[in-house]
Amino acid sequence: MDPHAPHTAPVPRVGVVVIGHDDAAHVTAAVRSALAQGSVVGEVVAVDDCSTDDSAELLTRLAASEPRVRVVRRRVDSGGCGSPRNTGLDRVTSPYVMFLDSGDLLPPGAADALLRAATDAGAEVAGGLCVRREVPDQRRAPGGHEGPEKGREVPWEAGLYAMRSVYESPAQRPRLVHDTLCVNKLYRTDFLRDRGIRFPEGRFRYGDFVFSARVLAAGPRIALVPNRVYVRHVRGCADRMPSAPDRAGIADWRARTEASRAAYEILLAAGRKELAREARAKFLEHELRMYACELESHDVHHRRAWWSLTRAYLAEYDATDWEHRPTAPGCLVGRVVLASPEPRDLPRIRALASRPARLLPPYAHTPDGTPAWSDDLPRITLEPLLTRPVRFLPLTVDAELRPGARTALLRLRLHELYGRVAQAGPEALEVEWRCRATGRAVGPRTTVGLGAPAGGGGSAGVFWSAEVTLRWAGFALGRMPAGGARAWDLRLRVRFRGGAYREVTAQARAGAELPRRCAVVGARHTVVLMEPYSTHSGALALRVAPASRGVMSVVRDVLRRLLHCHSRPQAH
Repeated sequence: MDPHAPHTAPVPRVGVVVIGHDDAAHVTAAVRSALAQGSVVGEVVAVDDCSTDDSAELLTRLAASEPRVRVVRRRVDSGGCGSPRNTGLDRVTSPYVMFLDSGDLLPPGAADALLRAATDAGAEVAGGLCVRREVPDQRRAPGGHEGPEKGREVPWEAGLYAMRSVYESPAQRPRLVHDTLCVNKLYRTDFLRDRGIRFPEGRFRYGDFVFSARVLAAGPRIALVPNRVYVRHVRGCADRMPSAPDRAGIADWRARTEASRAAYEILLAAGRKELAREARAKFLEHELRMYACELESHDVHHRRAWWSLTRAYLAEYDATDWEHRPTAPGCLVGRVVLASPEPRDLPRIRALASRPARLLPPYAHTPDGTPAWSDDLPRITLEPLLTRPVRFLPLTVDAELRPGARTALLRLRLHELYGRVAQAGPEALEVEWRCRATGRAVGPRTTVGLGAPAGGGGSAGVFWSAEVTLRWAGFALGRMPAGGARAWDLRLRVRFRGGAYREVTAQARAGAELPRRCAVVGARHTVVLMEPYSTHSGALALRVAPASRGVMSVVRDVLRRLLHCHSRPQAH
């Protein structure tokens, strides 16, 4: 290459459709993140879905100084994501198109990475990694500059984007069905238009499910890259983003099942039987497990309505659907729901639906000795657990925490599971407390040996026990977040003979009441407020806050857990 040759800038080939409704606090930051992709982005079509705040004015002001921005204002509020996205798609003139929600961001280089992948592979669709970032529960001044927002990041379907790959057809990687997001992908515009692929119009929640199914049903060539290409912001209830529907109401679960059914029928009608079956497996492993974890926190009317809707949907599954992944936790949860006319065993269902899955005792058998869900549901057999690798077993460790002024005693018990634990030879537990917001651990992992098995009678059965001393001084609070408190999750790893291991979480021990919040001596001899609590999935966690403001922080957090945030039900 001649170093004196003139530099050729990338040809503008990507159009970004940004949609928003009443999100003046964030919409301009989203547009600027699209513009910051560089000259590869030739246009940004900002669609305002009939906002009542300053969104349209801020966008118009930005467009006046940036020729790549075009603002389209819808005069009627659609109430969803689909209609404004379709409006933007109709306006795009670029050969490739991406979608961006007003509260989110495109990280630097996202458009270029996806475009290169698509053009190098001759692919109609290119996808990359989306991360879910938790951000502070507060609004910024409308139109103000937003710098990088810090918070815990969780990758979405990371396994799909572990390396660069190209698939001639989605059938080569059925797991693609699990990534229902439309925003972490780049599409060839004429591919969408020629095949009539659009989003559902109006107030259709989870329209991404339908759009993504239509894309896969068309059989595109797909290129995947390991790059981060989308940052989805998740804010607190006071700052609920339209793209995050409230899961508290039964209407949301009904919308989930309807969207899942529509995706299955689209794939099946297109002759993509393997993808259609994977869509049903995805419902069990994602939707069902996520909502089952929260079922116990709802009132009896919600539980019965949820149970009835779920049974009606699962009744559509055939034998092959249930045999697709018979040992998966979601499959077992679904079989229990389908077999029972009324809600039952909610603590066990919550634990099994959690990640990682936990199967709580007691462990029943059929009359011939086959493992079963319970004595009164012997047809729900657990026989596949007898051959499942130990690293995938739904092991249960329960925990009891006894706090003191400077230390606490953590008592742990690993439960037997139909003889599989003894067979694997448990040797030790690795214990770690990790800050949920920052990912920082309290010192190195603590390894404790597991003694000889105990128990053997009653409902508790056989178990292995260990004790760990927790020192409060290890919880170096540092700079506290705006809320004043931090949550710490207990992470465990069970070590077995021969080097095998299983990552688990600890269940608060049945019959052992969690200690109330109390003042303890923390780092640098400061007094902090400590409160053990049970997460949505039933795992033991800690909330630690400075004593001076910890009381109000803990009260606020408790109220947030007890009260569901009711906001305008949208799916932008």
